[in-house]
Amino acid sequence: MPRDCIVRGGTVVTPAGAVVADVAVADGVIVEIGPSLPGTAVDEIDATDCHLLPGVVDSHVHFNDPGRADWEGIASGSAALAAGGGTLFCDMPVNASPPTLDAASFAAKLAAAEGVSRTNFAFWGGLVPGNVRRLEELTKCGVIGFKAFMSGSGIDDFEAADDATLWAGMKVAAALGLPVAVHAENDSITAALARDAVATGRLTPRDYLLSRPMIAEVEAIGRAICLAEDTGVSLHIVHVSCGAGVAAVAEARSRGVDVTCETCPHYLVLTDDDCIRLGAVAKCAPPLRPASEQAALWAALADGRIAFVASDHSPAPESLKGAPHTDPNASENFFSAWGGVAGVQTTLGLILEEGFSQRGLPLAHIAELLAAAPARRYRLGKRGRLEPGFVADIAVVDLGAVAPLDVTMLRYRHPLSPYLGRMLRGRVRHTILAGHTIACDGVPVGPPRGRLVRPEAV
Repeated sequence: MPRDCIVRGGTVVTPAGAVVADVAVADGVIVEIGPSLPGTAVDEIDATDCHLLPGVVDSHVHFNDPGRADWEGIASGSAALAAGGGTLFCDMPVNASPPTLDAASFAAKLAAAEGVSRTNFAFWGGLVPGNVRRLEELTKCGVIGFKAFMSGSGIDDFEAADDATLWAGMKVAAALGLPVAVHAENDSITAALARDAVATGRLTPRDYLLSRPMIAEVEAIGRAICLAEDTGVSLHIVHVSCGAGVAAVAEARSRGVDVTCETCPHYLVLTDDDCIRLGAVAKCAPPLRPASEQAALWAALADGRIAFVASDHSPAPESLKGAPHTDPNASENFFSAWGGVAGVQTTLGLILEEGFSQRGLPLAHIAELLAAAPARRYRLGKRGRLEPGFVADIAVVDLGAVAPLDVTMLRYRHPLSPYLGRMLRGRVRHTILAGHTIACDGVPVGPPRGRLVRPEAV
Protein backbone atom coordinates (compact mmCIF):
# COMPACT_ATOMS: atom_id res chain seq x y z
CA MET A 1 0.00 0.00 0.00
CA PRO A 2 1.40 3.45 -0.88
CA ARG A 3 2.17 5.48 2.24
CA ASP A 4 1.55 9.20 2.44
CA CYS A 5 3.55 9.61 5.63
CA ILE A 6 5.83 7.60 7.90
CA VAL A 7 6.83 8.94 11.32
CA ARG A 8 10.01 7.07 12.21
CA GLY A 9 11.71 6.12 15.43
CA GLY A 10 9.49 7.80 18.00
CA THR A 11 8.12 6.37 21.23
CA VAL A 12 4.47 5.72 20.37
CA VAL A 13 2.06 6.17 23.28
CA THR A 14 -0.78 3.63 22.98
CA PRO A 15 -3.46 2.56 25.47
CA ALA A 16 -1.35 -0.53 26.17
CA GLY A 17 1.81 1.48 26.87
CA ALA A 18 4.67 3.08 24.98
CA VAL A 19 6.84 1.42 22.34
CA VAL A 20 9.57 2.68 20.01
CA ALA A 21 8.20 2.21 16.51
CA ASP A 22 7.41 3.73 13.13
CA VAL A 23 3.89 4.87 12.27
CA ALA A 24 2.75 4.55 8.65
CA VAL A 25 -0.16 6.55 7.26
CA ALA A 26 -2.21 6.11 4.08
CA ASP A 27 -5.29 8.13 3.09
CA GLY A 28 -5.20 9.92 6.42
CA VAL A 29 -5.40 6.74 8.50
CA ILE A 30 -2.78 4.86 10.50
CA VAL A 31 -2.18 1.60 8.61
CA GLU A 32 0.77 0.11 10.47
CA ILE A 33 2.82 0.56 13.62
CA GLY A 34 6.05 -1.35 14.04
CA PRO A 35 9.83 -1.13 14.26
CA SER A 36 11.80 -0.13 11.16
CA LEU A 37 8.88 -0.35 8.74
CA PRO A 38 10.02 -1.05 5.16
CA GLY A 39 9.28 1.20 2.22
CA THR A 40 9.12 4.94 1.78
CA ALA A 41 6.50 7.67 1.87
CA VAL A 42 5.86 11.07 0.38
CA ASP A 43 6.61 12.59 3.79
CA GLU A 44 9.01 10.97 6.25
CA ILE A 45 9.41 12.51 9.70
CA ASP A 46 12.27 11.69 12.02
CA ALA A 47 10.84 11.40 15.54
CA THR A 48 13.94 10.03 17.22
CA ASP A 49 14.02 10.98 20.93
CA CYS A 50 10.42 12.19 20.71
CA HIS A 51 7.11 10.75 21.91
CA LEU A 52 4.08 10.36 19.66
CA LEU A 53 0.79 11.25 21.34
CA PRO A 54 -2.65 11.48 19.77
CA GLY A 55 -3.49 15.02 18.72
CA VAL A 56 -5.34 16.94 21.42
CA VAL A 57 -9.14 16.96 21.04
CA ASP A 58 -10.27 20.14 22.79
CA SER A 59 -13.99 19.68 23.29
CA HIS A 60 -14.66 23.09 24.84
CA VAL A 61 -13.49 26.30 23.15
CA HIS A 62 -14.97 29.72 22.41
CA PHE A 63 -13.50 31.01 19.15
CA ASN A 64 -16.34 33.55 18.79
CA ASP A 65 -16.76 33.22 15.02
CA PRO A 66 -18.76 34.59 13.26
CA GLY A 67 -19.44 38.06 14.62
CA ARG A 68 -16.81 38.37 17.33
CA ALA A 69 -13.67 37.28 15.51
CA ASP A 70 -11.97 40.34 17.00
CA TRP A 71 -12.05 38.40 20.29
CA GLU A 72 -10.25 35.42 18.71
CA GLY A 73 -11.59 33.90 15.48
CA ILE A 74 -11.29 30.39 14.09
CA ALA A 75 -8.18 31.20 12.04
CA SER A 76 -6.08 32.32 15.01
CA GLY A 77 -7.70 29.96 17.51
CA SER A 78 -7.08 26.87 15.39
CA ALA A 79 -3.51 27.98 14.69
CA ALA A 80 -2.90 28.21 18.44
CA LEU A 81 -4.42 24.77 18.95
CA ALA A 82 -2.20 23.28 16.24
CA ALA A 83 0.88 24.94 17.72
CA GLY A 84 0.11 23.21 21.01
CA GLY A 85 -0.37 19.75 19.51
CA GLY A 86 -4.12 19.90 18.92
CA THR A 87 -5.96 18.54 15.90
CA LEU A 88 -9.68 19.04 16.61
CA PHE A 89 -11.74 21.59 18.52
CA CYS A 90 -15.42 21.65 19.49
CA ASP A 91 -16.66 25.23 19.40
CA MET A 92 -19.33 26.42 21.80
CA PRO A 93 -22.42 28.28 20.50
CA VAL A 94 -22.56 31.17 22.91
CA ASN A 95 -20.08 33.86 21.86
CA ALA A 96 -20.73 33.82 18.14
CA SER A 97 -23.00 36.50 16.74
CA PRO A 98 -25.48 35.14 16.01
CA PRO A 99 -25.19 32.31 18.54
CA THR A 100 -25.54 28.80 17.10
CA LEU A 101 -29.23 28.27 17.83
CA ASP A 102 -30.70 27.08 14.51
CA ALA A 103 -29.78 25.87 11.03
CA ALA A 104 -29.09 29.36 9.68
CA SER A 105 -26.65 30.26 12.45
CA PHE A 106 -24.97 26.86 12.10
CA ALA A 107 -24.45 27.56 8.41
CA ALA A 108 -22.93 30.95 9.22
CA LYS A 109 -20.47 29.35 11.62
CA LEU A 110 -19.56 26.65 9.12
CA ALA A 111 -18.91 29.29 6.46
CA ALA A 112 -16.65 31.13 8.92
CA ALA A 113 -14.60 27.97 9.57
CA GLU A 114 -14.23 26.48 6.10
CA GLY A 115 -11.02 27.43 4.38
CA VAL A 116 -9.43 29.05 7.46
CA SER A 117 -9.32 26.40 10.19
CA ARG A 118 -5.92 24.78 10.68
CA THR A 119 -7.48 21.84 12.51
CA ASN A 120 -10.64 19.82 12.19
CA PHE A 121 -13.66 21.13 14.06
CA ALA A 122 -17.05 20.22 15.46
CA PHE A 123 -19.83 22.49 16.69
CA TRP A 124 -22.11 22.58 19.72
CA GLY A 125 -25.65 23.87 19.35
CA GLY A 126 -27.27 26.05 21.99
CA LEU A 127 -30.18 25.34 24.32
CA VAL A 128 -31.89 28.57 25.39
CA PRO A 129 -35.46 29.63 26.17
CA GLY A 130 -37.49 29.56 22.97
CA ASN A 131 -35.33 27.28 20.79
CA VAL A 132 -36.21 23.79 22.01
CA ARG A 133 -38.10 23.19 18.77
CA ARG A 134 -34.87 24.01 16.87
CA LEU A 135 -32.83 21.20 18.39
CA GLU A 136 -33.88 18.72 15.72
CA GLU A 137 -32.74 20.96 12.86
CA LEU A 138 -29.44 21.54 14.65
CA THR A 139 -29.06 17.77 14.93
CA LYS A 140 -29.54 17.42 11.18
CA CYS A 141 -26.84 20.08 10.65
CA GLY A 142 -24.37 17.95 12.60
CA VAL A 143 -23.96 19.41 16.09
CA ILE A 144 -22.36 17.13 18.68
CA GLY A 145 -24.74 18.19 21.44
CA PHE A 146 -26.44 21.13 23.10
CA LYS A 147 -24.92 23.63 25.54
CA ALA A 148 -27.00 25.35 28.21
CA PHE A 149 -26.13 27.87 30.89
CA MET A 150 -27.79 27.53 34.28
CA SER A 151 -26.52 31.04 35.10
CA GLY A 152 -25.95 34.15 33.02
CA SER A 153 -23.66 33.58 30.03
CA GLY A 154 -22.42 37.16 29.83
CA ILE A 155 -23.86 37.42 26.30
CA ASP A 156 -27.26 39.09 25.97
CA ASP A 157 -28.50 36.95 23.07
CA PHE A 158 -27.65 33.64 24.77
CA GLU A 159 -30.00 33.47 27.73
CA ALA A 160 -29.68 31.14 30.69
CA ALA A 161 -31.93 28.10 30.49
CA ASP A 162 -34.52 28.09 33.26
CA ASP A 163 -35.42 24.71 34.73
CA ALA A 164 -38.47 24.30 32.46
CA THR A 165 -36.38 24.96 29.34
CA LEU A 166 -33.62 22.66 30.53
CA TRP A 167 -36.05 19.83 31.30
CA ALA A 168 -37.88 20.20 27.98
CA GLY A 169 -34.61 20.44 26.06
CA MET A 170 -33.23 17.37 27.78
CA LYS A 171 -36.28 15.35 26.76
CA VAL A 172 -35.82 16.36 23.12
CA ALA A 173 -32.06 15.78 23.20
CA ALA A 174 -32.58 12.32 24.67
CA ALA A 175 -34.92 11.44 21.81
CA LEU A 176 -32.37 12.79 19.32
CA GLY A 177 -29.55 10.79 20.90
CA LEU A 178 -27.31 13.78 21.68
CA PRO A 179 -25.88 14.99 25.00
CA VAL A 180 -26.66 18.17 26.87
CA ALA A 181 -23.70 20.02 28.38
CA VAL A 182 -24.35 22.51 31.16
CA HIS A 183 -22.54 25.37 32.79
CA ALA A 184 -23.66 24.55 36.30
CA GLU A 185 -23.94 27.46 38.72
CA ASN A 186 -26.99 28.57 40.69
CA ASP A 187 -27.86 31.93 39.19
CA SER A 188 -29.97 33.09 42.14
CA ILE A 189 -27.06 32.68 44.52
CA THR A 190 -24.33 34.15 42.31
CA ALA A 191 -26.42 37.06 41.01
CA ALA A 192 -27.56 38.09 44.49
CA LEU A 193 -24.06 37.96 45.92
CA ALA A 194 -22.65 39.91 42.96
CA ARG A 195 -25.35 42.60 43.24
CA ASP A 196 -24.69 43.02 46.94
CA ALA A 197 -20.93 43.21 46.45
CA VAL A 198 -21.16 45.86 43.74
CA ALA A 199 -23.77 47.87 45.64
CA THR A 200 -21.54 48.04 48.72
CA GLY A 201 -18.34 48.81 46.82
CA ARG A 202 -16.68 45.43 47.28
CA LEU A 203 -15.15 45.21 43.80
CA THR A 204 -11.83 43.37 44.18
CA PRO A 205 -10.81 39.97 42.82
CA ARG A 206 -11.32 38.50 46.29
CA ASP A 207 -14.86 39.88 46.38
CA TYR A 208 -15.57 38.28 43.02
CA LEU A 209 -14.33 34.92 44.27
CA LEU A 210 -16.61 35.16 47.31
CA SER A 211 -19.60 35.91 45.06
CA ARG A 212 -19.40 32.50 43.38
CA PRO A 213 -19.18 29.97 46.24
CA MET A 214 -18.83 26.24 45.68
CA ILE A 215 -22.39 25.60 46.89
CA ALA A 216 -23.69 27.47 43.83
CA GLU A 217 -21.83 25.02 41.58
CA VAL A 218 -22.64 21.88 43.56
CA GLU A 219 -26.35 22.71 43.85
CA ALA A 220 -26.67 23.32 40.11
CA ILE A 221 -24.85 20.09 39.29
CA GLY A 222 -27.27 18.18 41.51
CA ARG A 223 -30.28 19.86 39.89
CA ALA A 224 -29.01 19.09 36.38
CA ILE A 225 -28.44 15.46 37.35
CA CYS A 226 -31.99 15.24 38.72
CA LEU A 227 -33.44 16.51 35.44
CA ALA A 228 -31.18 14.24 33.41
CA GLU A 229 -32.17 11.19 35.42
CA ASP A 230 -35.82 11.94 34.80
CA THR A 231 -35.43 12.53 31.06
CA GLY A 232 -32.82 9.87 30.30
CA VAL A 233 -30.57 12.36 28.52
CA SER A 234 -26.81 12.01 28.34
CA LEU A 235 -25.52 14.84 30.55
CA HIS A 236 -22.09 16.44 30.66
CA ILE A 237 -21.00 18.97 33.27
CA VAL A 238 -18.43 21.36 31.86
CA HIS A 239 -15.49 22.93 33.74
CA VAL A 240 -16.00 21.38 37.18
CA SER A 241 -13.87 23.30 39.67
CA CYS A 242 -14.32 21.49 42.99
CA GLY A 243 -14.16 18.05 44.53
CA ALA A 244 -17.77 18.09 45.72
CA GLY A 245 -18.95 18.67 42.16
CA VAL A 246 -16.98 15.66 40.95
CA ALA A 247 -18.35 13.59 43.83
CA ALA A 248 -21.93 14.44 42.84
CA VAL A 249 -21.27 13.25 39.29
CA ALA A 250 -19.55 10.07 40.47
CA GLU A 251 -22.42 9.24 42.83
CA ALA A 252 -24.98 9.65 40.05
CA ARG A 253 -22.93 7.47 37.70
CA SER A 254 -22.78 4.76 40.36
CA ARG A 255 -26.56 4.49 40.21
CA GLY A 256 -26.75 4.43 36.44
CA VAL A 257 -27.19 8.06 35.40
CA ASP A 258 -25.43 8.83 32.11
CA VAL A 259 -23.41 11.81 33.32
CA THR A 260 -19.78 12.81 32.94
CA CYS A 261 -17.71 15.85 33.79
CA GLU A 262 -14.60 17.66 32.62
CA THR A 263 -12.18 20.02 34.27
CA CYS A 264 -9.77 22.56 32.82
CA PRO A 265 -6.05 23.31 33.08
CA HIS A 266 -6.68 26.55 34.95
CA TYR A 267 -8.33 24.68 37.81
CA LEU A 268 -5.46 22.18 37.85
CA VAL A 269 -2.53 24.61 37.89
CA LEU A 270 -3.94 27.87 39.30
CA THR A 271 -5.69 28.67 42.58
CA ASP A 272 -7.76 31.48 44.04
CA ASP A 273 -4.56 33.13 45.22
CA ASP A 274 -3.42 33.28 41.58
CA CYS A 275 -6.61 35.09 40.63
CA ILE A 276 -5.92 37.71 43.27
CA ARG A 277 -2.29 37.97 42.18
CA LEU A 278 -2.83 37.99 38.40
CA GLY A 279 -6.13 39.81 38.13
CA ALA A 280 -8.61 39.63 35.27
CA VAL A 281 -6.43 37.44 33.04
CA ALA A 282 -7.26 34.65 35.52
CA LYS A 283 -10.94 35.53 36.01
CA CYS A 284 -13.34 32.72 35.08
CA ALA A 285 -16.62 31.15 36.15
CA PRO A 286 -16.77 29.00 38.16
CA PRO A 287 -13.82 30.84 39.71
CA LEU A 288 -10.45 29.46 40.68
CA ARG A 289 -10.63 27.53 43.96
CA PRO A 290 -8.31 26.92 46.93
CA ALA A 291 -5.38 24.51 46.68
CA SER A 292 -7.36 21.84 48.54
CA GLU A 293 -9.90 21.70 45.71
CA GLN A 294 -7.11 21.56 43.15
CA ALA A 295 -5.72 18.49 44.92
CA ALA A 296 -9.17 16.89 44.84
CA LEU A 297 -9.39 17.43 41.09
CA TRP A 298 -6.00 15.80 40.49
CA ALA A 299 -7.07 12.80 42.57
CA ALA A 300 -10.27 12.52 40.53
CA LEU A 301 -8.30 12.69 37.28
CA ALA A 302 -6.03 9.90 38.45
CA ASP A 303 -8.86 7.53 39.39
CA GLY A 304 -11.11 8.24 36.41
CA ARG A 305 -13.92 10.21 38.05
CA ILE A 306 -13.21 13.13 35.69
CA ALA A 307 -13.73 12.02 32.09
CA PHE A 308 -11.38 14.45 30.35
CA VAL A 309 -9.68 17.84 30.32
CA ALA A 310 -10.72 20.73 28.03
CA SER A 311 -9.33 24.24 27.82
CA ASP A 312 -12.55 26.29 27.96
CA HIS A 313 -10.55 28.80 25.91
CA SER A 314 -12.54 32.01 26.30
CA PRO A 315 -10.50 35.04 25.21
CA ALA A 316 -11.41 38.69 24.87
CA PRO A 317 -9.68 41.90 23.82
CA GLU A 318 -7.78 43.84 26.43
CA SER A 319 -10.52 46.47 26.31
CA LEU A 320 -12.91 43.91 27.83
CA LYS A 321 -10.48 41.82 29.82
CA GLY A 322 -8.72 44.70 31.51
CA ALA A 323 -5.06 45.57 31.87
CA PRO A 324 -2.36 42.95 31.35
CA HIS A 325 -1.78 40.45 34.12
CA THR A 326 1.10 42.48 35.50
CA ASP A 327 -1.39 44.96 37.01
CA PRO A 328 -4.24 43.04 38.67
CA ASN A 329 -5.60 46.16 40.37
CA ALA A 330 -5.89 48.24 37.20
CA SER A 331 -9.64 47.70 36.97
CA GLU A 332 -11.63 49.49 39.66
CA ASN A 333 -14.48 46.98 39.26
CA PHE A 334 -13.30 43.40 38.88
CA PHE A 335 -16.90 42.31 38.27
CA SER A 336 -16.99 44.30 35.01
CA ALA A 337 -14.00 42.53 33.42
CA TRP A 338 -14.76 39.71 30.96
CA GLY A 339 -14.48 36.31 32.62
CA GLY A 340 -12.60 33.69 30.65
CA VAL A 341 -9.15 32.11 30.45
CA ALA A 342 -7.19 31.83 27.22
CA GLY A 343 -5.58 28.39 27.12
CA VAL A 344 -6.15 26.41 23.93
CA GLN A 345 -2.45 26.40 23.06
CA THR A 346 -1.06 25.34 26.43
CA THR A 347 -3.21 22.40 27.58
CA LEU A 348 -0.80 19.67 26.55
CA GLY A 349 2.32 21.41 27.88
CA LEU A 350 0.70 22.18 31.24
CA ILE A 351 -0.66 18.67 31.77
CA LEU A 352 2.64 17.09 30.77
CA GLU A 353 4.51 19.27 33.27
CA GLU A 354 2.03 19.23 36.15
CA GLY A 355 0.50 15.81 35.57
CA PHE A 356 3.20 13.63 34.07
CA SER A 357 6.38 15.22 35.42
CA GLN A 358 5.19 16.41 38.84
CA ARG A 359 2.44 13.92 39.71
CA GLY A 360 3.40 10.80 37.79
CA LEU A 361 0.27 10.55 35.67
CA PRO A 362 1.03 7.93 32.98
CA LEU A 363 1.34 9.17 29.41
CA ALA A 364 -1.30 6.67 28.29
CA HIS A 365 -3.74 8.19 30.78
CA ILE A 366 -2.89 11.71 29.63
CA ALA A 367 -3.60 10.62 26.05
CA GLU A 368 -6.96 9.29 27.24
CA LEU A 369 -7.84 12.53 29.05
CA LEU A 370 -6.82 14.87 26.22
CA ALA A 371 -7.86 12.91 23.14
CA ALA A 372 -9.48 9.48 23.35
CA ALA A 373 -12.12 10.24 25.98
CA PRO A 374 -13.61 13.39 24.40
CA ALA A 375 -13.55 11.77 20.94
CA ARG A 376 -15.40 8.76 22.32
CA ARG A 377 -17.88 10.77 24.42
CA TYR A 378 -18.98 12.87 21.44
CA ARG A 379 -18.74 10.08 18.84
CA LEU A 380 -16.12 11.90 16.75
CA GLY A 381 -15.05 8.81 14.83
CA LYS A 382 -11.89 6.76 15.23
CA ARG A 383 -9.78 9.52 16.73
CA GLY A 384 -7.74 10.03 19.84
CA ARG A 385 -5.71 6.81 19.78
CA LEU A 386 -2.56 5.76 17.96
CA GLU A 387 -3.64 2.42 16.54
CA PRO A 388 -4.10 1.01 13.03
CA GLY A 389 -7.47 2.07 11.66
CA PHE A 390 -7.55 5.35 13.57
CA VAL A 391 -7.24 8.76 11.94
CA ALA A 392 -3.58 9.83 11.86
CA ASP A 393 -3.87 12.85 14.15
CA ILE A 394 -0.53 12.94 15.94
CA ALA A 395 1.53 15.24 18.16
CA VAL A 396 5.29 14.58 17.96
CA VAL A 397 6.59 15.85 21.29
CA ASP A 398 10.08 16.25 22.71
CA LEU A 399 9.35 15.48 26.36
CA GLY A 400 12.84 16.51 27.42
CA ALA A 401 12.22 20.11 26.41
CA VAL A 402 11.00 22.26 29.31
CA ALA A 403 10.67 26.03 29.01
CA PRO A 404 8.62 28.87 30.49
CA LEU A 405 5.77 30.19 28.40
CA ASP A 406 6.80 33.40 26.69
CA VAL A 407 4.37 35.85 25.15
CA THR A 408 6.11 35.49 21.78
CA MET A 409 5.03 31.84 21.62
CA LEU A 410 1.32 32.62 21.71
CA ARG A 411 -0.69 32.37 18.50
CA TYR A 412 -3.81 33.99 19.98
CA ARG A 413 -5.25 37.16 18.50
CA HIS A 414 -4.67 38.76 21.91
CA PRO A 415 -1.52 37.50 23.67
CA LEU A 416 -3.07 37.38 27.14
CA SER A 417 -2.46 34.30 29.29
CA PRO A 418 -2.36 33.56 33.02
CA TYR A 419 0.35 30.99 32.30
CA LEU A 420 3.10 33.38 31.14
CA GLY A 421 6.30 32.40 32.89
CA ARG A 422 4.94 28.99 33.92
CA MET A 423 6.95 25.96 32.84
CA LEU A 424 5.59 23.88 29.95
CA ARG A 425 6.92 20.41 29.24
CA GLY A 426 7.18 18.95 25.77
CA ARG A 427 8.08 21.01 22.75
CA VAL A 428 5.66 20.03 19.98
CA ARG A 429 7.95 19.35 17.03
CA HIS A 430 5.20 18.35 14.60
CA THR A 431 1.42 18.44 14.71
CA ILE A 432 0.00 16.04 12.13
CA LEU A 433 -3.61 16.15 10.90
CA ALA A 434 -4.71 13.05 9.00
CA GLY A 435 -1.12 12.46 7.93
CA HIS A 436 -0.35 16.08 6.96
CA THR A 437 1.94 18.28 9.04
CA ILE A 438 0.06 21.42 10.06
CA ALA A 439 2.55 22.90 12.55
CA CYS A 440 6.30 22.62 13.21
CA ASP A 441 7.93 23.86 16.39
CA GLY A 442 4.94 26.03 17.23
CA VAL A 443 4.60 27.56 13.77
CA PRO A 444 1.62 26.68 11.51
CA VAL A 445 2.64 25.34 8.11
CA GLY A 446 0.85 24.56 4.87
CA PRO A 447 -2.68 25.52 3.87
CA PRO A 448 -5.63 25.33 6.27
CA ARG A 449 -6.93 21.74 6.11
CA GLY A 450 -9.67 21.72 8.74
CA ARG A 451 -12.99 20.03 8.04
CA LEU A 452 -16.26 19.66 9.90
CA VAL A 453 -16.56 16.48 11.94
CA ARG A 454 -20.10 15.32 12.61
CA PRO A 455 -20.96 12.79 15.32
CA GLU A 456 -21.31 9.22 14.21
CA ALA A 457 -24.77 7.70 14.35
CA VAL A 458 -25.76 5.92 17.55
